[in-house]
Amino acid sequence: MNRFSRAAAGVMAGVTLTLLMAAQAQAAPFADPLDTPAMASALAPRALLNGLAHAGKRIVAVGQRGHVLYSDDQGGHWSQARVPVSTDLVALVFPTEREGWAVGHDGVVLHSADAGATWERQFDGRKDAEVGDKPLLDVWFDGHGHGLAVGAFGLALRSDDGGKSWQHWESHLDNPKALHLNAIRSVGGELYIVGEQGLILKRGTDGERFEAVPSPYQGSFFGVTGGKDSLLVFGLRGTALHSADGGKHWERANTGTQTGLTAGLALADGSLLLVSQSGQLLHSADGGATFQAQPQVKPGPASAALVAAPGQLLIAGARGARLQALATR
Repeated sequence: MNRFSRAAAGVMAGVTLTLLMAAQAQAAPFADPLDTPAMASALAPRALLNGLAHAGKRIVAVGQRGHVLYSDDQGGHWSQARVPVSTDLVALVFPTEREGWAVGHDGVVLHSADAGATWERQFDGRKDAEVGDKPLLDVWFDGHGHGLAVGAFGLALRSDDGGKSWQHWESHLDNPKALHLNAIRSVGGELYIVGEQGLILKRGTDGERFEAVPSPYQGSFFGVTGGKDSLLVFGLRGTALHSADGGKHWERANTGTQTGLTAGLALADGSLLLVSQSGQLLHSADGGATFQAQPQVKPGPASAALVAAPGQLLIAGARGARLQALATR
């Protein structure tokens, strides 16, 4: 066989292998993440985590591929929950010690009645063509079965029976452009939703409609936090706005960073804490007007945070959850 014959044979072998691999790939059955339980993995605590919440003294985290983790020692060790889906989960809430909800891609809503150890599916986008594969990005419940889940393209769903049934609620929101709704939080007894293009919505006194609050910023907001006398919204490029009158007037906070802000907390002493996507910790003792960077912070991607114990912050991100000493004075 001459060198040209050998070359031709090599090419043919390569083509044959490629065709064989393609045939095998086509033959492999599609496994819908909504029908595939989350896989148990020892690596789950070090994989992407998107949300954190307290379930009483327990801490629960949600992340990629349907991973839900829980810790009973303030984030020192983690156990993996039983979850019926493997679609990515984005956020969760526990209004009581035992009962919680988690939301994520494909419009999925999960419910737990045992502090996050096991979960059941209550809703997904296959049940509603209008939802489809749109992701739900945040969820809120009041502890009496009344809840709202919000997400991409203005998606808003309401339940008044603990998630057993869901109804579209988009018409009750002042969001004519169907902007993405990134977060929903109760602050100072009021309920707020924030989203892209500077969108800030506040629930009216009748509890049936969310009205737009004038905003001096046109970029995306990722979260909202605050206390009785302070309201803080935060988002792209280190942007944070604070209000002392429930959103009637806003002032831009001096955060000292141009990095996106992905998490915010109201601490027990009334001060506020922001976390950037790179893991910076920014503390404010004046209601959100100015922030100071915390020293000796471990760098790393951050998507969510909560206080795990006095002086200890738990930060979740692309590398799982990590503990960080918190010095606010």
